[in-house]
Amino acid sequence: MNLQGKKVAVLAEDNYQELELWYPYYRLLEAGAEVVLVGSGDKDVFKSKNGYPARVDMDASDARAQNFDAVVVPGGFAPDKMRKVKAMTSFVREMDDAGKVVAAICHAGWVLVSAGILEGRKATCVVNIKDDLENAGATYLDEEVVIDGNLITSRTPPDLPAFAKAIVDALA
Repeated sequence: MNLQGKKVAVLAEDNYQELELWYPYYRLLEAGAEVVLVGSGDKDVFKSKNGYPARVDMDASDARAQNFDAVVVPGGFAPDKMRKVKAMTSFVREMDDAGKVVAAICHAGWVLVSAGILEGRKATCVVNIKDDLENAGATYLDEEVVIDGNLITSRTPPDLPAFAKAIVDALA
């Protein structure tokens, strides 16, 4: 697939899950997209759960939906911090409102909850936060990838091949 001309934001915050950030990042680069790491604003480098660094290219307060075709929210425990950053949840909501691809895996469902975009939608996540998604109005499906319009969600790292393929397909 050739995603030349497509621009994708991948959100970053401390305690991100390595595979859930880097697998989509490199898969999208491989497909030809421009991929931008977007941080929460308090620093330039965020560390994964195991200390692996991610240097961000942009602060979430500068991210605008008109400049991107998709946003990917990785899991780990980073989403618990991301959901408290108004610029991040506002950006995700703006992307959804614009009908752009919003992709979230594992605990990233927390960001979707805080962005207020799950009412009446179908989604999946790590089972630990299933109740949070349902309480936000989503219908939870225990599937490797769930696509509901522009919303793409997956459960955990073993679902990454289906998750990344769905993102690439949606942007193609």
